[in-house]
Amino acid sequence: MMKLREYINHNLLLFDGSMGTWFSRKNPMPGMSCEMAALNQPELIAEIHKEYLEAGCRAIKTDTFAANRIQFQGDEELTRQVIRAAWELASAAAAEYEAFVFADIGPIGGLSEDRSVYEEYRFVTDLFLELGAEHFLFETNSDTEGLCEIAAYIREKSPEAYIIVSFAVQADGYSRDGVPAADLFEMMKNCPAADAVGLNCVCGARHLLKLVRELDHEGITLSLMPNAGYPTVINNRTFYEGDPQYFASQLREMAAEGAAILGGCCGTTPLHIERTREALLLPTGGSSLSLQRQKETVRREPGTMSAESLFWSKLQAGKKVLAVELDSPADADVTRFMRGAWELKGAGADIITIADCPIARARMDSSLLACKIRRELNMDALPHMTCRDRNLNATKALLFGLYAEGIRNVLLITGDPIPTAERDEVKSVYQFNSRKLAAFVTSLAEQSLPTPFHLFGALNVNARNFDVQIRLAKEKIEKGMVGFLTQPVLTEQAFENLQRAREELDAYLLGGVIPVVSARNARFMDSEINGINVDPKITELYEGKDRAESERLATEISVEIMHRISLYTDGYYLMTPFGRTGLIARILDEFRKQHKR
Repeated sequence: MMKLREYINHNLLLFDGSMGTWFSRKNPMPGMSCEMAALNQPELIAEIHKEYLEAGCRAIKTDTFAANRIQFQGDEELTRQVIRAAWELASAAAAEYEAFVFADIGPIGGLSEDRSVYEEYRFVTDLFLELGAEHFLFETNSDTEGLCEIAAYIREKSPEAYIIVSFAVQADGYSRDGVPAADLFEMMKNCPAADAVGLNCVCGARHLLKLVRELDHEGITLSLMPNAGYPTVINNRTFYEGDPQYFASQLREMAAEGAAILGGCCGTTPLHIERTREALLLPTGGSSLSLQRQKETVRREPGTMSAESLFWSKLQAGKKVLAVELDSPADADVTRFMRGAWELKGAGADIITIADCPIARARMDSSLLACKIRRELNMDALPHMTCRDRNLNATKALLFGLYAEGIRNVLLITGDPIPTAERDEVKSVYQFNSRKLAAFVTSLAEQSLPTPFHLFGALNVNARNFDVQIRLAKEKIEKGMVGFLTQPVLTEQAFENLQRAREELDAYLLGGVIPVVSARNARFMDSEINGINVDPKITELYEGKDRAESERLATEISVEIMHRISLYTDGYYLMTPFGRTGLIARILDEFRKQHKR
């Protein structure tokens, strides 16, 4: 097996995630510390090590973060037993995967005046050295007391040892002892016995990434192990709900900043590590890609601000995409919207579309919500942008902001006019229409942005004069639009128009599907919503049906429509009625099941 120092010189080293929080979630005996579990629940500790190794990490930490004489009230024999048991469990698990084992040593507090931190560190490290440990991680420290001394001691006893020293700092860059991260790093530069220096715990991945970008880590082998976001306390238990894909994307950015050692701290699970392995293009088991190749893969040129759009990549690859529209809140409470967005992501949606104040009634801003989805769900969002409410300056400023936030797909529409009764109080802008807006955005990208926006438009397959819709769509394509989301296909005429659009338009098409949820709902849409026509036969099917029966029927009809339009579309555009994301999830699940048959 390759020596660790040689390995890190050529490869990224991926650590495991959190033993403590993952143990708490899996532990059937609440209240037991994970360190004691090395003696009392060894099967569970071994299982956790294996889960992380299966996820793709190449280094694991012993279950000994708080195993020391102070924590065990001076009981040296218990400390010895715990460390031996934890070491043997980790070593046995790692051997099968040719992974490295690190002796994990957390901060030691609560010392009396006659005892030093260095003495306590030395007692613990001597136990590990006796067991044959060669790799040490001193983590979650708030100052440097005793660290340089213990690193030098280990190096004297074991010249081949590899030593990582890691600090915990808040998002503002200060440790709990009030020491700036910059000072901690500067002090460790004068500690030659430490092989790597880094940060872990306290901060979520995004904040840790921001801190690293502000630190001078030139000449340091950098180790970074952030938390999985920030904790939530429910019934006196602490939970982390950070999205593994988002976590992985941030660690990919950390690799681009030069981190050679990456992993997870509180709240990170085997899934976080698996997603990180995938994001870093590391293979499962065996040697990873070279560090140099990793940096070439993930590093961006300064100022490019590139952001991957998985939705766009999937479209270009010829795979069917799923776009789901979710209405933004009519007030300042975003809770239900975000809960619905999470459910839609879990149901398989590739992108969430958000209307821009539909029917000219003010709702929460679609672009701000798109940015929130991008940040918190690590998911593509497609904000609608109307010409009604912004002049050219405001539109340009908004587009720059969207680009900086990683939004790469935008739907441009002219927008509904302000209702008559409000026109004297609320003024429309309409400085340009959707075609002119597309031309403007295309030109803006060519002159001011590293990469273009992917511009989409609306296509009304229910229009009485579909010739006009086709002509306008072709003009929009000439101005830079690459695809269209259609109005719902609920009539034979709409289906025929969709077929024609497929034949005549050189653009991506996402076929519109809206679940009808009642006979009353069908009549309302057909009579009062511009751009939606409902076949009377569909309306009749809902007569006399209760909500459960209507949702079953909505699922059946929507899935049938998706199958029927499949040959003529590049994906599906589902509209969520009355915020019923559960119904959309049910439709997608049923469609997926039938599609596999």
